[in-house]
Amino acid sequence: MTITVLYGGPSAERDVSLVSGRAVANGLRQAGHEVTEVDILPSDLSSLDRPADVIFPVLHGQWGESGELQEILEARQLKFVGSGSKASRLGMNKVDTKKAWEAGSLPTPPYQIINDTSARRSIRVPCVVKAFDSGSSIDVFVCQTEADADQAVATILGKHGRVLIERFIEGPELTVGLLEEKALAPIRVVPKRAFFDFEAKYKANDTEHRFDTGLPAHVIDQCRTLAETANTIVGARDLARIDIMLDEADNLSPYLLEINTLPGFTPKSLLPEAAAHAGISFAQLVDGLAHRAAAR
Repeated sequence: MTITVLYGGPSAERDVSLVSGRAVANGLRQAGHEVTEVDILPSDLSSLDRPADVIFPVLHGQWGESGELQEILEARQLKFVGSGSKASRLGMNKVDTKKAWEAGSLPTPPYQIINDTSARRSIRVPCVVKAFDSGSSIDVFVCQTEADADQAVATILGKHGRVLIERFIEGPELTVGLLEEKALAPIRVVPKRAFFDFEAKYKANDTEHRFDTGLPAHVIDQCRTLAETANTIVGARDLARIDIMLDEADNLSPYLLEINTLPGFTPKSLLPEAAAHAGISFAQLVDGLAHRAAAR
């Protein structure tokens, strides 16, 4: 097939996208496809005029992952890998995602939304302060003191105009990759720093990804089922990744944190690692995704 791989974009996650996109392009070439790589921006969509059997977006963050690009591809009636515009838009907004999961009776940490500096914070420490729609753990703060929480709220408000505050769930962190809407083996993420932030995800070499989670089998099964249900509620397709925290104070009860509807494909990315654990090579992974999109 002829495939156009889109990467780059205008978001704060541009550098991650460049690495992911080039890896996808190389994998598709290994699978025998004719690949064109495009560093795309909203100001130049000319690359979409080039005939292709499939478009493979590998953009992270705003515009490329938040529904705008998907809406353009849909309007042009182009076949593309990944979620449609509606699911992409929902999945990118952490608050809307939490509300959708709550409506479906799925567990997610208690939270508060603050839109201006005069609002009082009701979620006490330890808490997590984050932007509504940033990925790769950008603009996310785990706060252990009230002063740190107040400062984090002020920082996010000043940058984004609104902030999400969640109760911190103390316990193991799992991430569940989804391929063709089916959960892969959960990975227990064990960073050597306070939490799984941008540094731990993409720069540090000491973050552990454990398939041997050390957790009871019924907890793992519960998390896989929960991830599939959460993915269905969002409406994500082809690929996704869902982050889950297990509450040590409540018999390892799982809480959904967020969904990533366009996970990374870097050497440190978790979805390709989970696929490899299932016997799916990187080239097979991207080839299968391209063929699934072509068949739509």
